[in-house]
Amino acid sequence: MLYGQLVTQEEYQRAAHRVMQLGGDRVYCASSLATVSSLATVRALVDDGIPVVGHVGLIPSKATWTGGFKAVGKTSASALAVWRHVKALEEAGAFGAELEVVPDRAAREVSARTSLVMLGMGAGPGADAQYLFAEDVLGCTRGHRPRHARAYRDFAAEYARLQRERIAAFGEFRTDVGAGRYPAREHVVTLPDAEYDAFVAGVQDLHGHS
Repeated sequence: MLYGQLVTQEEYQRAAHRVMQLGGDRVYCASSLATVSSLATVRALVDDGIPVVGHVGLIPSKATWTGGFKAVGKTSASALAVWRHVKALEEAGAFGAELEVVPDRAAREVSARTSLVMLGMGAGPGADAQYLFAEDVLGCTRGHRPRHARAYRDFAAEYARLQRERIAAFGEFRTDVGAGRYPAREHVVTLPDAEYDAFVAGVQDLHGHS
């Protein structure tokens, strides 16, 4: 449930219940210590019996609070803020959290000292699990590619090739239509001469000869 698409606690609750009815088994909620209402929303969802995954460290939708799109936890004070956020999510009832772009040593300590399942993204190998966007794994990320993103395939090149082929195909179609090469005989449904003559005669009888 992406930040900004939903605003009030009731909107989050209704959306979360809808997700569960559609077959989901958890919801992601980017709570922040900067907005106490976010943690209240996590508590409300948990009270409704909905498992919640939170988000700590770099939260892109709230990066203004942590100095922009950069690592969080590079000082002891900043790392302690990450830890306090983790503890707050624990107390609110979340069962896990994404741990994004936090120094590996701090991330390892946080993961070892919390009951939450920590899903690391750019947080080193010490988290409980590793998380990457499909765009990064497939090599089709556009614009800035974060340090932690590793491409296992080069889909960007393949997508570019396919786009060139799309443009070429539509260009050839347009050229063939203009030159009268499409549609050709094999692309049309034929009508026997006798049936065609009878059709034309019927039209002329109905609407007069022309």
